[in-house]
Amino acid sequence: MKTRTTLMITFALGIFLTTSIQAATLKCTVEKIEGSVITMDCGEKSAKLSPGTKVKVKTMKKKSSAIEGC
Repeated sequence: MKTRTTLMITFALGIFLTTSIQAATLKCTVEKIEGSVITMDCGEKSAKLSPGTKVKVKTMKKKSSAIEGC
């Protein structure tokens, strides 16, 4: 029973650590675009990235200022 509980706790901890490592985010600004190559400035935090690292980019959503009525 103790072995089973220990295994379950170890497994849960491993999953938690894996997802917390993957959830790191960086805020970058686009410097220039040349064809399909985008150059971004991430400041001091760019040391966390290495060549070949896959990144997910989210675009900023535009807020609509129009108010619709009847």
